[in-house]
Amino acid sequence: MSAVESYHAGREDFAALLEESFTRNEALEGTVIKGKVVAIEKDMAIIDVGLKTEGRVALKEFTGPGRDQELKVGDEVEVYLDRIENALGEAVISRDKARREESWVKLEKAFEAREKVMGNIFNTVKGGYTVDLDGAVAFLPRSQVDIRPIRDVGPLMGQPQPFEILKMDRRRGNIVVSRRTVLEETRAEARSELVASLEEGQVIDGVVKNITEYGAFVDLGGIDGLLHVTDMAWRRVNHPSEVVTIGQSVKVKIIKINQETHRISLGIKQLLADPWDGIAARYPVGARLKGRVTNITDYGAFVEVEPGIEGLIHVSEMSWTKKNVHPGKIVSTSQEVDVAILEVDQVKRRISLGLKQTLRNPWEVFAEQHPSGSVVEGEVKNKTEFGLFLGLEGDIDGMIHLSDLDWNRPGEQVIEEYKKGDMLQAVVLDVDVEKERISLGLKQLGGDPFVDAGEFKKGQVVTCEIIDVKEGGLDVKIAGTDMTTFIKRAEIARDRAEQRPERFAAGEKVDARVILFDKKARKIQVSIKALEMAEEKEAMAQYGSADSGASLGDILGAALKKASTDKK
Repeated sequence: MSAVESYHAGREDFAALLEESFTRNEALEGTVIKGKVVAIEKDMAIIDVGLKTEGRVALKEFTGPGRDQELKVGDEVEVYLDRIENALGEAVISRDKARREESWVKLEKAFEAREKVMGNIFNTVKGGYTVDLDGAVAFLPRSQVDIRPIRDVGPLMGQPQPFEILKMDRRRGNIVVSRRTVLEETRAEARSELVASLEEGQVIDGVVKNITEYGAFVDLGGIDGLLHVTDMAWRRVNHPSEVVTIGQSVKVKIIKINQETHRISLGIKQLLADPWDGIAARYPVGARLKGRVTNITDYGAFVEVEPGIEGLIHVSEMSWTKKNVHPGKIVSTSQEVDVAILEVDQVKRRISLGLKQTLRNPWEVFAEQHPSGSVVEGEVKNKTEFGLFLGLEGDIDGMIHLSDLDWNRPGEQVIEEYKKGDMLQAVVLDVDVEKERISLGLKQLGGDPFVDAGEFKKGQVVTCEIIDVKEGGLDVKIAGTDMTTFIKRAEIARDRAEQRPERFAAGEKVDARVILFDKKARKIQVSIKALEMAEEKEAMAQYGSADSGASLGDILGAALKKASTDKK
């Protein structure tokens, strides 16, 4: 080969090598490469990246939360190569980008394996905070900082701590992390260990952490237990704050442990003697004692007879007379009352009490003070379709039935004469203590006209005074008595033409014949017609017969003339 040929061959090889070198170097752009610190000038580090060129990186890129190492000449570092040369002939490199690339690779592996990653909270942004995950910046939502909301995250800033990656999007460069899930997991592990070390029935010390309407949460050293309000004391507790306060150290007994939910039920009263033991012997049925009203409901009132022991006075056992009133109208909270023991059930932990049993039955008292036949006075409290109710002493009522308002007139008519508020006297007819009923009579204040009038015989002639003239007949009163009766239209006269009530006037007296007298049924009926027919029959017998040829008028005329003479 000639010298010329050799020269051309060498030149072509050099060009090929140079082209290969440029191609290889260009391929390194956009990747992480190693370099050596060759010098440090002010705030910049000069790094030889091995491509016969050097680059500059700000020293601050080598520092940060959790990365305060001092950089010195000779240190080998990894940097991100943006471009091999810039206008100054230097390599464009970045430590931050290198770290970010490294971090993304590690974080993706951790995310897939659901592993925790270490990071530092370094800034506050809208809705949360930013976290440095060794170069990669992640977003920490405010709700994911802690198990409970915290106001100040200052103490957490710059502190290396574990996080869990919730979401990653490399294309958009988004990472969302949570500190809360790590705490919950750690707490759950601690709870499991602590729960496993506890036993039902164990007595343990705790600190009251929170108080609610239904109880208090007690910290048992890493796990909370619920101290329900009903397990704080044997007595009634209206609010947990009556027994415990936040921060108070308490000794509690573990009542129940739920291994699945890790819920623990606690009790204080279980450490004290049960006041219900031997309750039946201490409170025999019928015994009377004093108690304090602790609570009032629609169905009665609860009375504390001793600390931890309450009994119920049912509304039906509160008053002899007040049947349909709210218990709050009879007793008040904190009032001291006398009660009687009605029933004791130790198994169900129930005591039935009576308030009215400590007072005498007002119907018994009334019966003793007002036997049948005595006269009482009362105010008309109510009018009903079957009678009047009078208010009597002892806050009880007596009833005057319609049939006991008047001897002669119908009760439906007589009751209209009375109104609420009227003061009336009445006779006690009967007192039924068991049924709590008192029967009174108004008409019994006067004599019974049937008794006072004596006996009447059927056919007897009586004189009647007309009280009222009606279309259907006459209201009359038997002369010399208080008995009244009604003469029907058909009984006014023998002749149909004369059966006209308007022929008579109130106050006029007429004779009539008794056609019915039933003393037991209290009935008397009289008839003018019957009297006329009887007189006619008698006249016929005395003065002639139908065959004598005398007219009825003649006979009656003679009879009437004789009757007139006899009267004179």
